[in-house]
Amino acid sequence: MTAPFPTRKQEEWRYADLDALKPVWEQFAEPLTLTIGAGDSFEDVWVPTGDDVQVKRMSIALGAGAKARLFVLNTASVYGRIELQVSLEADANFELFAANIGDGQSTNEIVTNVRHIGERGRSRQVVRSVLGGKAVGSYLGKVEVARGAQQTDGEQSVKAMLLNRGATANCKPELEIFADDVKCAHGASVGELDETQMFYAQSRGLDPASARALLLEGFVMGLWDNVADEAQREAICAAARGALRRVA
Repeated sequence: MTAPFPTRKQEEWRYADLDALKPVWEQFAEPLTLTIGAGDSFEDVWVPTGDDVQVKRMSIALGAGAKARLFVLNTASVYGRIELQVSLEADANFELFAANIGDGQSTNEIVTNVRHIGERGRSRQVVRSVLGGKAVGSYLGKVEVARGAQQTDGEQSVKAMLLNRGATANCKPELEIFADDVKCAHGASVGELDETQMFYAQSRGLDPASARALLLEGFVMGLWDNVADEAQREAICAAARGALRRVA
């Protein structure tokens, strides 16, 4: 039986393009599940498929001492959604490095719920958005620290760059903590390209479009520096550069 279709009354679907989602909902209604055993490691790179609507929903359970690291690029031309539900047992480590890049009237969003259920867990979420035209880019990220999950270390860093006045960035990092010995922090900012940097780049001979693309690469490309597999690193870098050139 297919899960009920979401509504905007649900916080995690507030900014979604439900009209674009409806035709493919049956395909994506149930999240994929991944269990990483105690002490095991997992790394994956998610590169866009090129489809107008791209949805990836996953539930990840990390056993004691397990590690997971995801590198994600979200650039659907109509609607893209990356949804993650992650649980960490004792000493587990989760890292997410992700970007929304959109133009036109696209909507791209990253929605996460990271649950620390064991002691000494560590999570890092770094999300960057570059938005032109009338594009919408969203990050809704919740970190939950369960009672007894002492010495949890969780961080969220969220930044968005708006290239046009019609573009919209939604940033909502959230903490829900029920333990008293933790280190958790989040930060979110929305801005525009620095005109001084633009002037400097153009004074070195770059045309405006190339100058914008170069500065935007500096804003995004560092996300992929630690991809272990060289071919995967090259693939996501190439896809990101192409998306940035279109937006710039």
